[in-house]
Amino acid sequence: MAMTQFRARALLLTPAGLWYAALLLLPLAVVLIFSFGERSAIGGYAPGFTLEQYANLPARFAAFRNTMTLAPLGTVASLLIAYPLAYFLAVRVSPKWKTMLLVLVIVPFWTSILIRSYAWIFLLGGKGIPALLAQIGLDDVRLLNTPFAVLVGIVYGYLPLMVFPIYVALEKLDKRLLEAAADLGTPPWRAFLQITLPLSMPGVLTGSMLVFILLMGEFLIPAILGGGKVFFVGNALVDLFLQSRNWAFGSAVAVALVVIMLITVALYTRAVKRFGASRDDVGLM
Repeated sequence: MAMTQFRARALLLTPAGLWYAALLLLPLAVVLIFSFGERSAIGGYAPGFTLEQYANLPARFAAFRNTMTLAPLGTVASLLIAYPLAYFLAVRVSPKWKTMLLVLVIVPFWTSILIRSYAWIFLLGGKGIPALLAQIGLDDVRLLNTPFAVLVGIVYGYLPLMVFPIYVALEKLDKRLLEAAADLGTPPWRAFLQITLPLSMPGVLTGSMLVFILLMGEFLIPAILGGGKVFFVGNALVDLFLQSRNWAFGSAVAVALVVIMLITVALYTRAVKRFGASRDDVGLM
């Protein structure tokens, strides 16, 4: 009986396992192998075994610095905007308006991120917000092709991905806990800190990790709103693989990015367990 169950599970998991191996593990293995090679005389990859590519990683320090600075800032900024919005949608809005407002949050995803980013070029360019600021005496304000412009594009582009996990967590919140806290004389701000926020942390962590991981590989927004002056690791990879054709060094940069991702996921898992324990404690209260 046990052998039959094992075979059934293996049969069900085999297609997904082969798909996972072919589309994730195999490309990662190729990139890892390339990272220990060399650039050939005509570009591309030449077989070899050297750590020279990893030793040259500081040459792309600016790209890693920008990514590790703006990705967390973009995640935090998205969270600060998304949480009040998700709370309003989940707790304060009546059911008859909730669906329409949720659709409005999704609507930007119906348009290409490329078009939306180009719209911000006009808004942040000389004839947009800087022109309005000039009318009130703030001249020579430069917004486009700056880290601020990239941060604005990041928050605008990834905000829905932060809103929905938090909304789902808040939607599942047992309102009776808040009613009991109010009956016991707990102030609303303390009930939020002790009940609502801890119980919504799984959504906060999921949304934050989802946005952060995608931002680590972001290419389009820095390329358009950064104007070639604010490079992410994604921009560095495009340059190394498609322009300079240094596949070995590009692979080393990609491996370093994957390592950072793995460390982030490990910290994320640890945080989920910690807040899960806190959630259980709140539930026991």
